[in-house]
This record gives sequence, structure tokens and C-alpha cells, in this order.
Amino acid sequence: MAANTILRKVLLGAAIAAALCLFWQGLVIVFAPPPYILPGPGRVLTALTENWPYLLENAGITALEIGLGLLAGTGLGVATALSMAVFPALTRVMLPVLVVTQALPVFAIAPLLVLWFGYGLASKVVMATLIIYFPVASAFFDGLRRTDRGLLDLADLYRAAPVQRLLHFRVPAALPGLVSGIRVAAAVAPIGAVVGEWVGSSAGLGYVMLHANARIQTDVMFAALFLLAAMAVALRLIIEALTRDLISWMPETNQNRTLQ
Repeated sequence: MAANTILRKVLLGAAIAAALCLFWQGLVIVFAPPPYILPGPGRVLTALTENWPYLLENAGITALEIGLGLLAGTGLGVATALSMAVFPALTRVMLPVLVVTQALPVFAIAPLLVLWFGYGLASKVVMATLIIYFPVASAFFDGLRRTDRGLLDLADLYRAAPVQRLLHFRVPAALPGLVSGIRVAAAVAPIGAVVGEWVGSSAGLGYVMLHANARIQTDVMFAALFLLAAMAVALRLIIEALTRDLISWMPETNQNRTLQ
């Protein structure tokens, strides 16, 4: 069933991509813009195939930054949410921190991160971590503090210790919120890595796009964007597959059923 669902999503995505490419080609035919303004899909495909080793190498670097940022941001977010749930006094301190990490524009702090952590991998991982941290921590903590009253009464009935109450009742009830936060984080994870590469780097898809823009190689820019989009979609599908078992006891609602 899960394999069929993923296959349907892949086929639907391919159909949407094909429709967008046809629309894109139609715009190029009708308005005939210069290739350096808007290259056609054929030019972009040619740039993708001709520069494939170069693009693939840089895509691997960006994927590594995204993956490490996702792991670090998820771990930090889970730890923060659990800390606030165990020690309610921390909430008054940590909630403003959560809000600040989300309110600060990533472009504003990217130069500082590059200055502090250098032009290598570390600054991009930190940038991705900061973007991922908020949705995970916020969603998981919200789930932890909205545990069903009946479950808490059941814990009291069995005289569960505070640790047992947290691990066996509150955390399982909050898993849907955690999964939602991780899936949102997976969608925004590429932003941090690419912004960090734009500010200062010598590799990665962000660097490729910046370098191609300086040389007016718009077809190469579009090829890098295509790879980045494909990576984002693949990451989302992987995260969905990995997190599905965490909430297997809570099946998705069938939206096709009509309301009675």
C-alpha cells in the first residue's frame, strides 16, 4: 500500500512537471525572449547533461549540508521540546528564543555565520539547523502540552512515575505533531544551505547558481534549480516514508469521502 502511494505521488509529480514544461515552452515560443533572460526547456536539459558531473558534485555537497542540518535541527528541536515539557520554568526562557530564531531573516544572520564558522561546511549546516529547529521544536512541544486528558488520567490510575508519564503517554500522543514538524522542516531545509552558499562558499548548488548568474549562464542556473527542486521533493518523500511508521496507529483521513 505504501509503495503504491509513493508511486502515485511520483507519477502525479511527473505529470505536473511535464505540464509546467509545456507551459514554459509555450511562453518561450510566444514571447521569444533572449536565452539569457528565459532559456527554453531544451536549452536547460542540454546544460544539465553537458554539466552533469559538475552539477552532481555540487548537488552532493548541498545534500550533505541539508542532511546534517536536518539531523542537527531535529535533534535540537526534540531536546528543547522535551526540556520545556519536563521543566515548565524553562518555557518562559525558551519560547522567546524559539520566536527569535524564526523572526530573524536568514539573510541577515548568514554573513555573521560565515564570519564565525568560515566558508566551509559548518556555516551552511548551522544555517540549515536554525531554519529546521523552530518547526520541529514548536510542533513537538505543542503536542506534548496538549496530551489528551484521558491519557493523563490513565497514567494517574496506574501511578506512573513522571518519566513513565512522559515516555509512555505524552511522547506517543505528541508524535503526530513531531512528524508534522519534521515534514515541514524537510521542505524548508534547502533554504538554509543555499542561502549560506550564496553568502560565501566555493561549492554547492547555491555557489553554482551565483557563479552562473555572474556569467549570464541562465541555462546552467535553471539546471541547478531543477536539481535543487528534485532534491527537495526526494527529501520530502524520504521523510514521509521514514516517519510513517511513527504514526502508523493514526491513519490519514480519506479526503475523498463526502460528508454525510
